[in-house]
Amino acid sequence: MNNKSIWFKSSLLFLLWFCVFIPVYPVLWQTWMNSSNNSHGLLVPLISVFLIWTKRDQLSKANLDSSNWGLVILIVSLALYIVSLAGHVAVIQRAMIVFSLIGLILFNFGPLVFNISAFPLFYLIFMIPVPVSVYTLVAFPLQLFATNVAYVLIKVVNIPVFKEGNMLYFVQTQLEVAEACSGLRSMMAFVMLSVLFAYFMDRGWWRRGALILSSIPLAIAVNIVRVTGTGVLAHFYGEKVARGFMHEFSGLVVFALGFVLMFLEFVLLNKTRR
Repeated sequence: MNNKSIWFKSSLLFLLWFCVFIPVYPVLWQTWMNSSNNSHGLLVPLISVFLIWTKRDQLSKANLDSSNWGLVILIVSLALYIVSLAGHVAVIQRAMIVFSLIGLILFNFGPLVFNISAFPLFYLIFMIPVPVSVYTLVAFPLQLFATNVAYVLIKVVNIPVFKEGNMLYFVQTQLEVAEACSGLRSMMAFVMLSVLFAYFMDRGWWRRGALILSSIPLAIAVNIVRVTGTGVLAHFYGEKVARGFMHEFSGLVVFALGFVLMFLEFVLLNKTRR
């Protein structure tokens, strides 16, 4: 079979693959657009497409082949998708979009094309929203941890404050460290970015691993800075600084700070001696 026939057959299969998951797309889109915890997922397909585009020369020169393992992955993924669709298990439905695509590419184009495009394909996993049950389970301990550390830091600067659970009480106002302030949102975004940065590192698996692992404490640290700073401002200017525009703006500033710190870490770790 020549390349034109392969590409024609593949185009039809990819069209069918896209149509199979039509029931999932609307809810997935709404989750990206309406849930700030998963808004980073909207960028993931764009990043993956860009990474594939950067490999266009390698892909154009690669020999097209086929792999039965790809067919196995595709069949299993579609079977799990049908079962999860019937059982209303959203996370599995969304995950099968990625794994069925992996199987389809491996089956249609062979191991060489798959190896070239492996990272962009697996990177699509980050577009899958975290289940609410898992998010709540992890977010609550992070809420309490951020509250406790912020409480200590605020007391260090001689501001009178009383703590009860995830509440900080000041003389004139009070501040609730809500679930959205747990830092889990930033953690997921930082892990996603750290994996991308690690991919662009020249060499050294230990450096890549260190960069990815450091994204978790970095996200926790910048969130504590945000909670502490908000507490200090709330003491002087009231709880209005913790709501509305100021709350969202402080989140963007702190995220930008974390991004800059991660980029500096990437530059330092990526340095190689001549």
